[in-house]
Amino acid sequence: MSALLQVFSVLIKKPFFAVSFGVIMGIVVGLTMGWGVWPVEFTDATPEVLRADLQEEYMRMAIDSFRVNGDPILVEQRYRNIGPNATQIFLNIQNSPRQLDPAAVHNFGQIVQNLVEAPVSTVGGTEDAQATPIGNLIITVSIVLVLAVILFLGIYIYRKIFRGNPRGVASAAMQAAEVSRQAEKTDFQTLGLAPPVTQTMTTYVLGDDLYDESFSIDTQGGEFLGEYGAGVSETIGVGEPKKVTALEIWLFDKNDIKTATKVLMSEHAYNDADLRARLEAKGELILIESQDQVVLETASLQLLVTVSDLKYGSGAMPEASYFERVTLELAVWPKE
Repeated sequence: MSALLQVFSVLIKKPFFAVSFGVIMGIVVGLTMGWGVWPVEFTDATPEVLRADLQEEYMRMAIDSFRVNGDPILVEQRYRNIGPNATQIFLNIQNSPRQLDPAAVHNFGQIVQNLVEAPVSTVGGTEDAQATPIGNLIITVSIVLVLAVILFLGIYIYRKIFRGNPRGVASAAMQAAEVSRQAEKTDFQTLGLAPPVTQTMTTYVLGDDLYDESFSIDTQGGEFLGEYGAGVSETIGVGEPKKVTALEIWLFDKNDIKTATKVLMSEHAYNDADLRARLEAKGELILIESQDQVVLETASLQLLVTVSDLKYGSGAMPEASYFERVTLELAVWPKE
C-alpha cells in the first residue's frame, strides 16, 4: 500500500496524470450525484416511457374507460400518448381481448383506425421527451470515456513506472520520493533565522525522465503567495534513460511580473561553451556543487536552494557530465 501511495504522490504532480485523475473523479462523482444523490424524477409522464406490457395495460384501461364515457377525443389523446407502439399493442388486444367487451374493442378501433401514428409524445414538454435517449447516450459515452481513460492510465503507469522492472524494484521516481522523505531538513531556527513559510526536499534520480516538481506557497491563513519548483533543464547524449546535465529551479511571485529562474549545471555543462550559450536564455547559470546554496529573489519572496546531495553518473559519457542523483532543499521566506 505504501508503494502505491508513493507512486500516486509522484504521479499526481505530473500535469497529464493530474488532469486525467480529475476527469475520472469528475465523471464518477457526477454519475454518483446524478444517479444516487439527486436522481432525475419523472412527473406527468406519458405511457410511452413505460414497458410494453404496461403500455398494453394502459390501453386496456383506455378501452374500458371509453365503454363508460364514450369520449372519442379522450380516446385519440390516450392512443397517441402511447407512442409508436400503439398500433401493435391494439392488434395484440384485438387478438386477445380477455375480460374486455369485444364491442368496446371494436368501437375503440373504429375511432383510432384512421389515426396516423403520432409524433413522439412529451414528458413535461417536447424537450424533456428527448431527455431519456439523450441521457442514455451521455451515460454510455461517459462510461466508455472512463474505461478508456483508466485503460490509458494503466498503460501509462506500466510503461513509466513498472516497465523493465519485473521484480518489483522501485522505479526512479519512487526512489527519489523515498530519498526526499528520508533527507534531513535544516532547522533554520537553530541558526537564528525565522522558520520559512514552506520548506521542501526534492530529489532527481537517474531514470526519472519526467522529473518536474512544483509546490505552492501559502501563508498559515491560507493566502496564496506564489509557487516554486525544480525540473529538468537540459540533457546530453542519446538513449534511455535520459542523462540530465542541468536542472532548472524557479520562483513565481504573485506580486512580481516575472519568474525568477536559475540553472544548476554539471561541471561538464558549465565548462561547455555551446551548452552555456543554449541555456543562458533560461536564467542565471550556476555550477552545482554539493552543500552549495543558491538564492532566488522576487519582489516579495526569497527562495534558498541548498544542494543537500550530489552524485554524478559514470559510464561512456564525459566525467561529471550528468547526474545520477541530486537532492535539493527548497525553503521560502517573505522578503521583509
